[in-house]
Amino acid sequence: MAATDALAGVLSQRTGPWPVSAAARELATAGVPVFPCVPGGKRPLTEHGFHDATTDPGQVEAWWRAHPDANLAVPTGAASGMVVVDVDVHGPVNGFASFGRAHRAGLVSRWAFLVSTPSGGMHVYYPATPERAQRSWQAARAGVDFRGDGGYILLPPSMVSTNGAAVGYQVRQVNTGSSARLDSDRLRDFLDPRPTAPPSTGDDVERSVDVSRLAAWVAARVEGERNRGLFWAACRLAENGVPAPDALDVLAAAASEAGLGEREITTTVRSAYRTTQPQARPSSPVQGSARAADGWFAREATVRPSAPGRRLS
Repeated sequence: MAATDALAGVLSQRTGPWPVSAAARELATAGVPVFPCVPGGKRPLTEHGFHDATTDPGQVEAWWRAHPDANLAVPTGAASGMVVVDVDVHGPVNGFASFGRAHRAGLVSRWAFLVSTPSGGMHVYYPATPERAQRSWQAARAGVDFRGDGGYILLPPSMVSTNGAAVGYQVRQVNTGSSARLDSDRLRDFLDPRPTAPPSTGDDVERSVDVSRLAAWVAARVEGERNRGLFWAACRLAENGVPAPDALDVLAAAASEAGLGEREITTTVRSAYRTTQPQARPSSPVQGSARAADGWFAREATVRPSAPGRRLS
C-alpha cells in the first residue's frame, strides 16, 4: 500500500478526539515512519530530527511514554513515500490564490488528501516519485512551500499555539479516487519563474540587458529564496562564460539588496562557479575582504569557461 493511502486510511477513520500517542502507534503499525516534536510546536524531540523517524512500535511507544503531549510528525520525500504542498496564509500573502492558479494549470490535481493547518493554510499530500529526488523548496512570494526530501510535516491531531490558543491540524478531505504524483520542479518554476539565462553569443548590448534582468530578479528574492536564487543566477553566468569577478560585481549589489551579507554572497557565488566550472583555478590567496579571501575573485584568476562568451560590457 502506498504511504499516502496508509496515512489517509488511518486519519480518515477518526472523527472525534484522538490522543496523539494513539495516532502515532496506528501510523507506525500501518508502515508510516513517525517521530515526536515538542508539545505545541514543530521542533523535533529526537536527537537527529526527522532522520530518527521509525515504524518500530516499541520505539514509538517509548517516545510518547516519555513525552505524552508531544506532537506527531512524518518525514517527507523518499523517507516516507509522500510529499506535501504547504499552502500558507500569512500577512498579505495568501497561498490559496497561487495554488488555485497552479490547479487551473493542471499542476496540482489528483492529490491524495488535504489537511487544514492551524494558521488557516492547507497541506496537500501526494505520493512521492520513486527513484527521483524531490528536494524541499520555498516560493515565499507565492505563499507556497514544498516539503519533499529533507523535510517533514506535522500530522493530525497535533496542535500548535496560534495567537495564544492551541489549534489543531485537521483532515479536510480525502480523495476517494486514485492520486497522482506531483512534478515539483514544474510547480516551482510556475510559481517562481526564473528569467531566461544570458545568451552565450550575441552583441554586448543584448547581453548586458539580459544580465541586468538577472540581477533585478536576484534583488527581488525574499527570505527563503535568496540563497537559491543567487546560486542559480551565478550558475547561469558561469555557464555563459562570465568571469567570476565580473559575476560577483553584477550580483553582489542585487543580493545585498535582497538582504544577504557580503560573506554569504561571496560564498554562494564561489560555490556556483566551483559547481559549474570545476576545472577553473583561482589564483593564490590574497589578503583583504571576504571577496578576495581565497583568490577566487582576483582579476588575475585563471578561469576556463564551460561555454564561449565575452566579458561584460
